[in-house]
Amino acid sequence: MQTEDVILTAFIFVAALLYSSVGHGGASGYLAAMALVGLSPEVMRPSALALNILVSLVATVKYVRIGAFSWRLFWPFALTSTPLAFVGGAMTLPGHVYQPVVGAVLLYSAWRSFVWARSAPASINARPHLAVLLTAGAGLGFLSGLTGVGGGIFLSPLLLLFRWAEIKVISGIAAAFILVNSVAGLMGVIGSSLTLPAALPYWAIAALVGGLLGAEFGSRRFGNPIIKRLLAVVLLIAGAKMIAMI
Repeated sequence: MQTEDVILTAFIFVAALLYSSVGHGGASGYLAAMALVGLSPEVMRPSALALNILVSLVATVKYVRIGAFSWRLFWPFALTSTPLAFVGGAMTLPGHVYQPVVGAVLLYSAWRSFVWARSAPASINARPHLAVLLTAGAGLGFLSGLTGVGGGIFLSPLLLLFRWAEIKVISGIAAAFILVNSVAGLMGVIGSSLTLPAALPYWAIAALVGGLLGAEFGSRRFGNPIIKRLLAVVLLIAGAKMIAMI
């Protein structure tokens, strides 16, 4: 592997470790790392989705096993998000559009990482009307397929803001949500165009190992707030770089 690939593999391992500890697949972290080393949008989106599938699958299994999951909350989101993720994945944005969109997603992710590091719902509210969950799922699904993120970075704050579940249950729902949307999004990308790098198998191994360690830690105790704030700084830098490259 080239030096760039080795550095990126290390970044992917760290991102998978940190994100899986809160039930996320790590796509925004992978996109941040790929943006920092200057990969093209054609490579970034399918690679991030493929890595997302591995890590979110591990996280989903871990959280479901300990009961940190709610089918009643998950299925309405997944029902509308999955087909829209496929539609988003089948669409190809030109580079001058994709870069600012992903840059904005990374900046938002950085902000949410800072907030997530210190937030915890004090009490749980009743589940909202079914139409609200279906509508939110559709929007998040389309955005996840279009950008190459699994959508968990948007779903988790939504669940946290309205206090629809406990924090570990939120992580379990997010993991499963990311999994189904990443699969649908990647299928959409494959149906339109697909560019995968030769180093992807190495990145996959790094993501899988990081995901196993992070999910094991996160399913037993919530992640370190300081680490999440450091991760937010990386996302901030990468998001700014994506926007500056326009």
